[in-house]
Amino acid sequence: MEDVLLDLLNSTPVIDGVPQDRLADPAEARAWLHEHGGGGAGPEERHAVREVRDVLQAIIRGEREADALTSYLDGVSYVPDVSGGSVHWVLQVPPERDLAVRAVLAWSELEKTGRLKPCENDECRLFLLDRSKAGNARWCSMATCGNRMKARRHYQRARETP
Repeated sequence: MEDVLLDLLNSTPVIDGVPQDRLADPAEARAWLHEHGGGGAGPEERHAVREVRDVLQAIIRGEREADALTSYLDGVSYVPDVSGGSVHWVLQVPPERDLAVRAVLAWSELEKTGRLKPCENDECRLFLLDRSKAGNARWCSMATCGNRMKARRHYQRARETP
């Protein structure tokens, strides 16, 4: 579910300086939802996923508190299912909020690790899952944002040196 969460967070990229929203167009959103395990609950599902995405992005960027997710979790529960000699926990959630709630649960697990971060390039709106050993990754992509930021710092230092 980590990858679905990261794809959701990164569904608002900036392309050629223009912010995009891959879930704004209903047809494109339906395809995205189906590809990520949802898509069966109609426009309400798209609305819930977009809202949760926006709130999670703001939380990760430090612009909102986690309690902003409370309303999306109303009526959600885990129910035990005892079968085959073991207990399995089944998530019970209204179908239109299933993918949104799963994204919140994935965020909740990742939030504990401190490895889910916004890209440090101010012009980028993407997020990264820091899988580096030291946990110090800063950019969504070294090839794009990392090189841009390093080149920008080098240019600034060169201008400041007499």
